[in-house]
Amino acid sequence: MIGIFDSGVGGMTVARAIEHICPDYPLIYFGDIARTPYGSKSRETIIEYSRRNTDLLINHGATVIVIACNSAASTATDALRNQYPLPVIDVITPATVKAASVTRGNRVGIIGTRATVRSGVYEDRIQAINPDCRVISRACPLLVPLVEENWLNRRETKMILRRYLHPLRLQQIDTLVLGCTHYPLLSKLIQPRIGKRVQLIDSSIEVAMHLKKFIDNNADIKDKLQQHPAASRFLVSDSTGPVRQLADRIFGRTIHLEKVDA
Repeated sequence: MIGIFDSGVGGMTVARAIEHICPDYPLIYFGDIARTPYGSKSRETIIEYSRRNTDLLINHGATVIVIACNSAASTATDALRNQYPLPVIDVITPATVKAASVTRGNRVGIIGTRATVRSGVYEDRIQAINPDCRVISRACPLLVPLVEENWLNRRETKMILRRYLHPLRLQQIDTLVLGCTHYPLLSKLIQPRIGKRVQLIDSSIEVAMHLKKFIDNNADIKDKLQQHPAASRFLVSDSTGPVRQLADRIFGRTIHLEKVDA
């Protein structure tokens, strides 16, 4: 199975994209809702949570791990790759490749959690591909809680987005990376507030496309994924009414969330 983990429900945007782009393979998702958000946690804590999440997914049959949390991907990817023998795919790399290739004026904006922005991983990877590119990052710590509460069209959410995005507008960016898997759920609010000419990069779509190429190019991984067909499962460390509503909204159908200890 394709194992996917996130600090909450936002990573379900990645699960949805993978379901659409890699429909032949079952997935198992874990949302660590009890400990969300990861973006405000220390590096050591994020790595520890990521290890626990990976162990849980492997124990449930995962043979590939997708880190669908930008905070975890920016902090714990190397630690997981060094510890586990199975492939670990992070949500950041595909988005940086896309942003570096599509920017028209070499001015790329990044919005993400404090942990993601603090890591500098987006700047480093984009500039490694395109040294002429200027990267402007902005931490948006209030957005994850707003999404987790399903406040996707509230006046307060719109006001906060406008406040966060205004400095990026002043920098005249032409490309904006949604550096958190919660943020695609706000894309319809983000686009008019950043400007219609700014291209949004949805990391969930980019990582799903990257995963498909990876599986297609690795016959042994494809064989493992096809050996034990099973129904997809969605595990969470906690479950609330807004979370269940948001999960159903993301997938456009009723999603059964299984609460597990983690």
